[in-house]
Amino acid sequence: MGKDLGVNRETLCLWVRQARENGTAGAEQKAPADGAGGGASGAGGLVSSGDALEEQNKQLKVRIRELELELERDILRKAAKYVAGETNW
Repeated sequence: MGKDLGVNRETLCLWVRQARENGTAGAEQKAPADGAGGGASGAGGLVSSGDALEEQNKQLKVRIRELELELERDILRKAAKYVAGETNW
């Protein structure tokens, strides 16, 4: 599933674990059941659920960017260490 999303498997596992710890895993599935009692409130539940999904998407994009920068720094750090080891000063 991670390949379909273009996300590393470990990152996806981390997100799932965090969602379970926060109690937000499967929240989009629970929202329609909460609004099933009334017609108008059901639509409102979908809108707020959509807003929540947009916010979560935004947070995940920020987290992805942070992880990409962390990986880039790690690669550059290792490259600098390698080059410094190759240099005979």
